Amino acid sequence: MPIITSSCLLSTQLLFDIMKNPSIARVKQISGHISKSTNTENGLDKEQKEVLCQELHGGRLFILNRPKVLNSLNLSIIRQIYPQLKNWENSDKCKIIIIKSSTPKAYCAGGDVVEVVKGVKNQDPNAIKFFEEEYLLNYSLSTLKTPLVSFINGITMGGGVGLSVHSPFRIATESTLFAMPETKIGFLPDVGGSFFLPRLDGETGTYLALTGERLKGEDTLYAGIATHFVPAARLDALEKCLCELHTSDLEIINSTIEKFVSEPTGHKYSLAKYRDVIDNCFHFDTMEEIFEALEKDQSEFSKKTLKTLKEMSPTSLKVTLRALRSGRKLDIASCFQMEYHLVQSFLADHDFAEGVNKALVAKTRDPKWSPSTIFDISDKEILEKYFTVKHPYSLELSTASSYHEYPHRHFALPSEAEIYDAFIAQKSLKLDKKTIIEQLTSNHHGKRGVLEKVLEVVDRKKLAH
Repeated sequence: MPIITSSCLLSTQLLFDIMKNPSIARVKQISGHISKSTNTENGLDKEQKEVLCQELHGGRLFILNRPKVLNSLNLSIIRQIYPQLKNWENSDKCKIIIIKSSTPKAYCAGGDVVEVVKGVKNQDPNAIKFFEEEYLLNYSLSTLKTPLVSFINGITMGGGVGLSVHSPFRIATESTLFAMPETKIGFLPDVGGSFFLPRLDGETGTYLALTGERLKGEDTLYAGIATHFVPAARLDALEKCLCELHTSDLEIINSTIEKFVSEPTGHKYSLAKYRDVIDNCFHFDTMEEIFEALEKDQSEFSKKTLKTLKEMSPTSLKVTLRALRSGRKLDIASCFQMEYHLVQSFLADHDFAEGVNKALVAKTRDPKWSPSTIFDISDKEILEKYFTVKHPYSLELSTASSYHEYPHRHFALPSEAEIYDAFIAQKSLKLDKKTIIEQLTSNHHGKRGVLEKVLEVVDRKKLAH
């Protein structure tokens, strides 16, 4: 049995101290004074704790534990995870960190935006602090020295994506449901979305960000969101095996996970047949051009997509598109800093409060966006109101570990660009299609999903002709 500690449960006084001064420096200072105690500290039993912390051999686990609200992320959870994360990162005994959920229904369904909007209305300073500390945690996860594995079993949306997508290892299951649906509530795909979404194949990230489209199970593997697909029934055994490795060697961890992946199921990537339309229509830098391209395409997919986009906040669409185009050129620290800047404009504007209220409070799902269409607000206004406006707060990050590309990118399936370049290079040697594909897949040591993705890209791009 794992040893359960309550070291991620802050005492009342320490929590009060953090709330008074939640800067990263203060959080680091406090993290060294978190006491260990029994499982019922301050009268809280296991079912009441929002985050459970476990030690199992060389492994350390964060277990998100708000099942009734699908592990909706709040400031309390962030303040429980961050100090313990720093403690474990600096511990020689900690070889690997795993984040998972206590419920199979959801990994984390997103941030508790209802409370954020209430806070803004009541002029509560913790409203902006939520985003400041969430992004500090996300950035720490993205630059963590200790190997991190995220079990994204169940609903993984918004804030839950921020707790997982920057991990070297992201384990999807048949129950995984991914989405970044922020444009539907008058917000933007944040938590580092401006970094990871533009780095997905082609314009897949742009499409997912603007439409909020959901991806299930194996689709997340082929899209590049997950690195491995493991049946949910094998997660407990995988967790035990990883913790017993007593090593932080990323290659050993990767090969261990590969032993638990699902056998080929014959699954066809759901976006594959739409990729040409997505790339052709979403590569533009203005929403007006994207709308026009979808209208000209006239396919059922483009008609459905255009209808979806017209339901989203026009302001959110335009801000999101510009953020994605900027994020494609920025390092990960700069992306978080840009998002924190944009958030302050959203909190002061109409659409975010309107979207949250109609979607999550009143649940009428009939928001009145202002402006009501993309044609009623210019890109110049978006630039001035969101990107160049002066704000009172900035996000302070140590950029020593920042990067422009994920250093652990190779643990996922090869990108479409990598497949294309490798195929063309091999084709120049006048090798036949079968031989080239065999060489491409062998380069990834038989990784589950590589063959299926290579075949899909080769056929769609007509590389063998």
